[in-house]
Amino acid sequence: MTSTAAPGGRQGSADQAARSDPASLASPVLAARRAEAVAARFPPLLVAAERVATTVAQGVHGRRRVGQGDAFWQFRPFLAGDTVARIDWRQSAKSDRTFVRETEWEAAQTVWLWCDGSASMRWRSQRSLPEKVERAELLMLALACLLLRAGERVALIGHGMRPLGGRGALDLLAEIASRSPDPGSQAGLPPAQRIARHARVVLLGDLLSPLAEVQAVVSRLAATPASGHLLQVLDPAEEALPYAGRVRFEGLEQEGAHIIGRVEGVRGDYAKRLAAQREGLKAIARAAGWGFATHRTSEPPEAALLGLYTALSPQ
Repeated sequence: MTSTAAPGGRQGSADQAARSDPASLASPVLAARRAEAVAARFPPLLVAAERVATTVAQGVHGRRRVGQGDAFWQFRPFLAGDTVARIDWRQSAKSDRTFVRETEWEAAQTVWLWCDGSASMRWRSQRSLPEKVERAELLMLALACLLLRAGERVALIGHGMRPLGGRGALDLLAEIASRSPDPGSQAGLPPAQRIARHARVVLLGDLLSPLAEVQAVVSRLAATPASGHLLQVLDPAEEALPYAGRVRFEGLEQEGAHIIGRVEGVRGDYAKRLAAQREGLKAIARAAGWGFATHRTSEPPEAALLGLYTALSPQ
């Protein structure tokens, strides 16, 4: 059996590699086609992101906390230690109990998001599945939608932008995310960028870069200091390596082509290497006090989004 496949994240078809190679965009015709493709694809992606965010928002209770602020949150019974000035006399007059008025914690949190835009992300094992970058972008925008609704500020790493707030910021974030990735993102990891102290960071990608490089990025961000979360997005074929017989693997990132005479014979070793990569990522995240999770493109995005949103929620 002879076929062309691309498990392992950093592999794929030669046609996809040509589309992802910046040099191939030198032609005005190709550049125009790419622009049209982005314009045609992105509005539905934004709509899908808002739909996913809405689904998840219906199942969570928001990010409010008691604290200093002007926005009303709730009434609660008067407790020993509360000052008389906190009593809401109008609400208390409606019953036999005394109530105090609590306000919402309004210190908006800044969250920095990054989506892997490297060539390895532009691959899928089946036409019925989204490319890894499509799913990662969807999750990133859906998370941004939830955060903005909750009053947080959001920024994208690698685009030289300031954090944005307000519901109208989502369209601008979507437009910025649709642009060609910066050179740092093309390497499969976020570029060095100064972010606010005590901010939160979410990195989405296949995370198949060498562990030493991933650790350097996470350590740099954690030293800011910043807390964060890693989400590894993989195609199901990258985990199962479901191919059989003689297979030709073509790299998306100038790795060249590799022919394996009998894929079944390397499946076990491949699974061990992937497991070692994942365990290494978990260890890196744990050492930095970050979170780590995985997501397959064959799975619904809502579960992954809920996990991200919960990980960023105040404790």
